[in-house]
Parts: sequence; C-alpha cells; structure tokens
Amino acid sequence: MQKMTLLFPLWALLASLLAWYYPAPFVNMQGIIVPLLMVVMLAMGMTLNVRDFQQVWGIRKVVIIGVSLQFILMPLAAFVISRLLQLSLELTVGMMLVGVTAGGTASNVMTYLAKGNLALSVSMTLVSTLFAIVLMPLLTELYLGQSIHVPTTEMLASLVKIVLLPILIGLVLNHFLSKSIEQLQNFLTQFASFSIVLIIAIVVALNNEQLHLVSIALLAAVVLHNLTGLFAGYQLTRWLGYDSVTARTVAIEVSMQNSGLSVAMAMSYFSALSALPAALFSIWHNLAGALFASFWRNKSQQSLQDEGTTK
Repeated sequence: MQKMTLLFPLWALLASLLAWYYPAPFVNMQGIIVPLLMVVMLAMGMTLNVRDFQQVWGIRKVVIIGVSLQFILMPLAAFVISRLLQLSLELTVGMMLVGVTAGGTASNVMTYLAKGNLALSVSMTLVSTLFAIVLMPLLTELYLGQSIHVPTTEMLASLVKIVLLPILIGLVLNHFLSKSIEQLQNFLTQFASFSIVLIIAIVVALNNEQLHLVSIALLAAVVLHNLTGLFAGYQLTRWLGYDSVTARTVAIEVSMQNSGLSVAMAMSYFSALSALPAALFSIWHNLAGALFASFWRNKSQQSLQDEGTTK
C-alpha cells in the first residue's frame, strides 16, 4: 500500500494516458467527481481537529501571504507569460481567467498527500474563494478591459458543499472516534490517492477533443504559469522564515487554481478557445501537484526513517 502511494505520479500519468486513448468509460463517470471530492474532504476532515485550526490562527500571516500571491502573482504571471509566448488574444484571455481565480479543492488533497498543513490549506481555499467573488471581476477588468459576472451564489454553495460541510463532519467524527480513525490513516491516504487519480482521468477524458488543439506555446504557458506559483509560493514562504511543511502548503495552494470555474467563465463570456488554457491547466496542475506531493511525502517518510535509525 505504501508503494502505491509512492508511485502516485506514475498512476496519475498512466490513468491520463488510458483516458486519452479510451475516453468513453471515463466520460460516463463525470457525475462522480463532486461526490468523490466530498467523500475525500470528509476523509481528510477525519484527520483534523480544532487545535489544527487554532494553530493556523497563530500563523494567519501565512494565509495573507498565500492569498496575496494568489491574486497578485498569478494574474501578473499569466499576463506576462502570454505576452512573452505571443499567445492569441483568445488564449491570453483564457490564461488570465486561470490567473484571477481562487485556489481549487484539489489543492487540499495534494497538501494532505504531501504531508503539508491541511488545516492551513483548507483555510486558504476558503479565504481565497471569498476574495475571488470581488477580485475576479476587478482583475479581469484591469487586465482584459472587460467585466464578467462572478456566480457568487454558486461559488459559495460549492464551497460549503464540497469543502466546509465534509470537513466539519470529519472533525466531529474525529473528536468522538479518534482511536478508531487512527487505524484508518493508511486507508484514508490510499483512498485520497485513488480518488485524485480517477478524477484526473475523468478530466482528461472530458477534455479529449480540446486537447488535440493544444499548441506547444500554450502547453509551455500553462506549465510555466503553474510552476511559477509552485516555486514562488515555496521560496517566498521559506525566505520569510517558515518551515518546509508550511512552505509546501502555500506552494500547492497558490499554484493549483480553480480551473473548473475558469472554464465556465470562458464559455460564458468569451469563447470555447478561451476555455482551452483552463482545461489544459486542470490536467497539468493535478499531474504537477501529484509529483510535488509524492516528492515531499517520500522525503518526509525518509526523514522519519533516518530519525528512527539514529535513535
């Protein structure tokens, strides 16, 4: 079971290739994405307690740092990268819509798998989503000169349904059944890994036709955008004196955007071509997040083994 988790990026890549060549079975499973995320968030909530969120309050400056990077760095990076790679106006619009959105739910799962600070990740997702309600239209107007209507009610409902309620229920279960839940830790990790691999495969299948339109320049833009958030989130947090666990959490949260919302915004206000960067980003950031999470999980386990050997 441990080896399965260590090979998480490989399973994600293999699942993506399978969905690329045989999309139909995965397309038929698109309806399970939200329920699956809800169950995963419930499982992660079962690993948390109130003290974890109290500790986040003690490092609330980190939340400010992460959210600031989310809405300052990511839009600016999307704009600069698009211009440097000379993307068309429609693709630049799509890149910007990815840049101005909030952190995605998948970031919480990746943080859990990377042995990051899950309570901090959840807190940042909640805060950035609330800020996005105001900042998405303002930043879109600033960079693109066009206003968009942000679906506030739908965003909040999704946040409550997929993140907040499952986490709260998990907290309650952990409070009353902590000893039993401790024995399920390995299973919860495996379940989270399997769920993300399946979701990645479904996302690849759903975007199969659009992915045939991807150019090298767009692929490079999406990869650079994601890696900019990952690198800057980690390095800045470490430079400010925080530990690696905190830094990797901020890195994942900043670099993994709510690309589903970006696709919806592009289709509603611009064009199908403008939705392509977000569709590609939804695949890439999960694969990159899987690799990043696997690296830190392996490193954490190696550190524990080294400590055990020393003792």
